[in-house]
Amino acid sequence: MTYYNREHKSRYKLMNTTLDPSNPSTRQIAEIQTASPAYQAFRLLHIGFVAAPILAGMDKFFHVLVNWDQYLPASVARLSPIGGHNLMLVVGVIEIVAGIGVAWKPRIFAYVVAAWLALIIVNLLLIPGYFDVALRDFGLFLAALALGRLSQQFSRA
Repeated sequence: MTYYNREHKSRYKLMNTTLDPSNPSTRQIAEIQTASPAYQAFRLLHIGFVAAPILAGMDKFFHVLVNWDQYLPASVARLSPIGGHNLMLVVGVIEIVAGIGVAWKPRIFAYVVAAWLALIIVNLLLIPGYFDVALRDFGLFLAALALGRLSQQFSRA
């Protein structure tokens, strides 16, 4: 990716390399990189996909936002050997781990979250009346894929 610095009338090619902050020219490159809309989109998605899964996962235990058990189809609850409510507690733990994973290694866990969202979408399509929520989660699925792609360039881990 090439950025044009108007002040110095030069071009900086940014690659997936480590920048040396003590070198003035690499500091300028880092400033140009962080000012880019793509980097800012990465940061927004990164923060969002750390916070949202952790908060949603924690709420599976407390039901402050919503009673999450209603999002589990009766057929799935009947098939679960641990019961519907306990299954949602396991889902909560998985979501917390996924959020922490995105914070730690977004290059990998963005795709884990995308796969998890795909499963949630399928689950929601099994419940009549929740197609709007499935559509919202499809948007989140696309955003998680975008985070995964942006992580290839901007993630340090």
